[in-house]
Amino acid sequence: MQEAATRRGELERDLRAALREDEIEVHYQPQVDARTGAFVGAEALARWRHPERGMVSPGVFIPLAEETGLIGEIGERVLRIACAEAVHWPAETSLAVNLSAIQLGDANLLQKVSRVLAETGFSAQRLELEVTETALLGDDERTYDNLHRLRKLGIRVSLDDFGTGFSSLSHLRRFPFDKIKIDQSFVRRIPTDADSVAIVQAVTALARKLRMRVTIEGVETAEQRAFARREGCDQIQGYLISRPIPCDEVRTFMMAVSDLPRSA
Repeated sequence: MQEAATRRGELERDLRAALREDEIEVHYQPQVDARTGAFVGAEALARWRHPERGMVSPGVFIPLAEETGLIGEIGERVLRIACAEAVHWPAETSLAVNLSAIQLGDANLLQKVSRVLAETGFSAQRLELEVTETALLGDDERTYDNLHRLRKLGIRVSLDDFGTGFSSLSHLRRFPFDKIKIDQSFVRRIPTDADSVAIVQAVTALARKLRMRVTIEGVETAEQRAFARREGCDQIQGYLISRPIPCDEVRTFMMAVSDLPRSA
């Protein structure tokens, strides 16, 4: 236990240093139109390149950042870096950035996001902020107030990891999300698992009734891609399309996809 506490303390110290030394990078996982295969945007993801440890897994440093309260600073930095990059992408593409529970409860969230948009010149209409069901569990009034304020600014709001938290339907009733992202834990088992297929079909039908778009995450096989297209999902994201990649590779990806037949 003492060794574990020591390692955690060292990692926390290094993470604070990483913020001072600009070691936090942003990689982007492309999203494509499920029907045509056209590049429609990307999700920005934080990456930590440690000078000695190399790339530190997000599964290690993100929970630590949440525990220590550093996730707010990391989230704002990712937003600023990603908006400064995406402003150079085609005007019809979008940028998705995650919001943590700490950020959602920040009374100054709207001002911070507005400042980033003003500084980078990125359009609010092209920004999509993703929140998880877990981040909404507190059911805090400030959280929903922040979401409504962001939406009034023209920013789209997506519900990420749908189906893995609690009270999903009450969240959909309380806030008009623009998009639902179906969690990869369901996608991993389609099209062979009948229950997973039924769940994805039900979520897609529900989203259509609520006038929400659907992104299906974790697509790794051609069969899963065909299923998403057949069921009317709007966008797909996953290793079959691309792993999270640095900004220069995103630009290469965009050019490569633009050369493919639109029915691909």
